[in-house]
Amino acid sequence: MPAELSVGLVEDDPDVPGVGVVAPFDFALDRELWRWAPEDVSLYLTRLPFFTTPVTVEMAVAVADRRAVRRATRDVLTPRPGVVTFACTSGSFVSGVQGEAVLTRTMIEAGAPVATTTSGALVDALHLLGVSRLAIATPYIQPVTDRLVGFLADSGVTTVAGEGLGLLGNIWRVGYEQVVEIVTAVDRPEAEALFISCTNLPTYDIVEPLEQALGKPVITANQVTMWASLRAIGRRAVGGGRLLDVPLHLSVA
Repeated sequence: MPAELSVGLVEDDPDVPGVGVVAPFDFALDRELWRWAPEDVSLYLTRLPFFTTPVTVEMAVAVADRRAVRRATRDVLTPRPGVVTFACTSGSFVSGVQGEAVLTRTMIEAGAPVATTTSGALVDALHLLGVSRLAIATPYIQPVTDRLVGFLADSGVTTVAGEGLGLLGNIWRVGYEQVVEIVTAVDRPEAEALFISCTNLPTYDIVEPLEQALGKPVITANQVTMWASLRAIGRRAVGGGRLLDVPLHLSVA
């Protein structure tokens, strides 16, 4: 490459481990995940198999099928990521705490050096932030939101308020304005933090403004997914939110 063409380009360091990402078939926010990553860390994304079920409890269960997760994990191992993450909130909470543990174990057994999930990362983040009372905003129908409430309860976190958009599909089409409205509506004085669920819901640019407006931590699915996976390889996520200020050396008791 001529010298003048190389100016300003950032090349990945082959010694910096990347992040393998197992995403649902309908995941549409690849660019948002990349925004949370440092410039020298690569993301290796793969999709789970396509099916036509709407966003229901049944779909969340199907997304977390062990055979599909095992195959997808193996698909991202060739570039030797330092961690593999299951980037789906509902798929990682729908079967409870035990189901999340099974997902993590499935990825490890498939060869992942380290494995994380969105919902597992959420619980770790809440514990590190000292949050035990949470308000949640989701794009889901009520039965799916109820599964999240149950998962949190089993993890020692009380949901003080919850609101869902009732969507059965096309979640990635929801704009920032609607997300801000639902988060603002669900906030309660007793909520120590807020969580915006679903990795297909765009949130990158609104985390910091929401925290400033509400005066408490705002955690989002893609933020916490990337925070945990990057943390696993000793790196910090790039973006807004109090979660990103948690020291790397702190660990969940």
